[in-house]
Amino acid sequence: MAVDPDGPLTAERDGHRHSFCSELCRARFLAGDDGHGGRAGRGAHGSDGDPAATYTCPMHPEVRQQGPGSCPACGMALEPVEVTAGAGPNPELADMTRRLWVAAVLAALVVVLEMGSHLVPALHGLVPPAASAWVQLVLATPVVLWAGWPFLQRGWTSVRTRSLNMFTLIALGVGVAWGASVVATVAPGAFPPELRGEGGRPDVYFEPAAVIVALVLVGQVLELRARERTSGAVRALLGLAPPTALRVTPRTACGHGGEEVEVPLEEVAVGDLLRVRPGERVPVDGVVVEGSASVDESMVTGEPMPVTKDVGDAVVGGTTASGGGFVVRAEGVGRDTVLARIVASVQEAQRSKAPVQRVADRVSAVFVPVVVAVALAAFLIWALAGPEPRLPHALVVAVSVLIIACPCALGLATPMSIGVGVGRGAQLGVLVRDAEALERLQRVDVVVLDKTGTLTEGRPSAELVATGASFDDDDVLRWAAAAERGSEHPLGGAVVQAAVDRGLEVPRAEGFAAPAGRGVRAQVEGRRVLVGSPVFLVEEGVQGAGAFAGRVEALRAEGGTAVLVAVDGAAAGLLAVRDRVRESTAGALRALRAQGLELVMITGDARGTAEAVARQLGVERVEAEVRPEDKAAAVASLRAEGRVVAMVGDGVNDAPALAAADVGVAMGSGTDVAVEGAGVVLLHSDLEALVRARALSRATMRNIRQNLAFAFAYNGLGIPLAAGVLYPATGVLLTPEVAAAAMALSSVSVIGNALRLRRTDL
Repeated sequence: MAVDPDGPLTAERDGHRHSFCSELCRARFLAGDDGHGGRAGRGAHGSDGDPAATYTCPMHPEVRQQGPGSCPACGMALEPVEVTAGAGPNPELADMTRRLWVAAVLAALVVVLEMGSHLVPALHGLVPPAASAWVQLVLATPVVLWAGWPFLQRGWTSVRTRSLNMFTLIALGVGVAWGASVVATVAPGAFPPELRGEGGRPDVYFEPAAVIVALVLVGQVLELRARERTSGAVRALLGLAPPTALRVTPRTACGHGGEEVEVPLEEVAVGDLLRVRPGERVPVDGVVVEGSASVDESMVTGEPMPVTKDVGDAVVGGTTASGGGFVVRAEGVGRDTVLARIVASVQEAQRSKAPVQRVADRVSAVFVPVVVAVALAAFLIWALAGPEPRLPHALVVAVSVLIIACPCALGLATPMSIGVGVGRGAQLGVLVRDAEALERLQRVDVVVLDKTGTLTEGRPSAELVATGASFDDDDVLRWAAAAERGSEHPLGGAVVQAAVDRGLEVPRAEGFAAPAGRGVRAQVEGRRVLVGSPVFLVEEGVQGAGAFAGRVEALRAEGGTAVLVAVDGAAAGLLAVRDRVRESTAGALRALRAQGLELVMITGDARGTAEAVARQLGVERVEAEVRPEDKAAAVASLRAEGRVVAMVGDGVNDAPALAAADVGVAMGSGTDVAVEGAGVVLLHSDLEALVRARALSRATMRNIRQNLAFAFAYNGLGIPLAAGVLYPATGVLLTPEVAAAAMALSSVSVIGNALRLRRTDL
């Protein structure tokens, strides 16, 4: 890129003057990153970031700071508040993925060393226990101290800030297991003889320490990928606006001006004249001052049919012009455009949600202090009143308590059930993108439904409903299809498809013309054919159009669109264009109502259309002609009443409402923005899948509660045993080896129970 050496963006370093192409590059240079190997401000775990941007914590949205870093409350890496269209991949995701690969390989080797001889006795003699312990030390140490370092940091931060969470448990369990194993390997004589195994060496616990780190990294990578997809939805919204605009110089009184210059979108100011050519996106909000075209406003209204824009009409940035072009006077630029407000609404709604709160996190504030207190009390009792040698016994008991309380099963309880449940959902046509959405779906009591593309197919279909007395039905449809074949309008495609579906051969048309937003005219088989709105035909001087007036009004009352056909100046037929209700919609809505859910239709379509569809489907509450910002406000109003809201939609215009709902549900045939921004996607665009999704949510959450009960039952029984409560009566002391076995058994129970979801009848 060429950089102006005399430009205003400069900085000094080491006696040299440097010039920059943008303020961002200059800020990064001043922070120490020149983009060629220098380092700028570092985020958590070594991630790069923009030092001029504002960052926030995904777990604590109230935390804000300029530049990247770590959350002072939980230690998690901060992420940018505002997502930009050109933002690169998440550096924390890349860092955690790299740590996961290393941890997985090394942990697998540790498992082979520790468990291999148990599974294959012949391996026992290949690696002596002493050598195995040292090799495990070498392999597990990088896993714990490098791959698991972020968790150790976060665990320490949670203790320092008195905000105990899962990272506290992870750091405690991994640290004690690894630390005790290091002592057992380096100084085995510190343990009493009765607790030493073959060769006079105590058992080591590098394997659970390494495996726990690897499993937690898997969960972190999945979580970060989910957050990355959420940011991708915002970037898709931002991508609707073109990067440049064609600015027109105003003409002076003497005739000068009128030149067209392509400029970056950021340079467009209020009052600028901008040319929009056919097929291009409108760069900013404005008013048409010259020309006329059909504009696809589905991103705003949800209506699939383009709207004609003439001089004096308002247009929205990000919409697409077709069938003509115009000049727009910019009225809203930057953050003042409708598209920018939609983006801001999505981001605000996403952050207003509480982050995923695993059940284990909610109890860890009590569980961790109890475990530490029990371990400390057991250590003191054994050190003061236990049998000789007292100190080694006390240490062994404390370590056993902490190992049996290691949060492996507790950490697996939720993600294992979620993982199996998500896989089962995919088999049923339900893609769960957010574990929190799966948890909340069971508690939903009101479902808000978009109309176009959700309740209906989203594809207009045409039907010939009436013909003039002297015309044949097939001829009228053939001629209309021939005239519409050259049209870009969705209505034209629907008319052509209607003729094809009837098995008619569509003839060639000549002299095609398409007055923007009115209809089409063409010569077909020697006849002058007009197809369009009743107003268009009247303007063209067609006779007899009034004969269809009653049918036109009835069709409009039903929510359909009336298209008239004229042949050689005479009204020849009436076409009804409708967006059909999906076949599965009625049954799905009956099932949802049977579950006690309230159904609300909210759409940008005309009230007549919306109410007609609502009557057909038995939906009592309808809100029509609603813009995207107001959709989100309507959802927020329901939530303010204490309702748990699921929003089902398919278009860009639904994105703010999907983000504002407790659960956003997108149709699989919808836009990328709707799909990326939803917590649940119905892959086959079938509302019956929503019924199955609720059943899946109930089954998964029931499974999670069972898993947690397993985990706490093992801990509840194991901790007292590890503390030595049975020793006075039986002389039995739970060794760290048995504690580790109990911990593994609890994990196996949790995994086995989670796998039952594969066979659960939904």
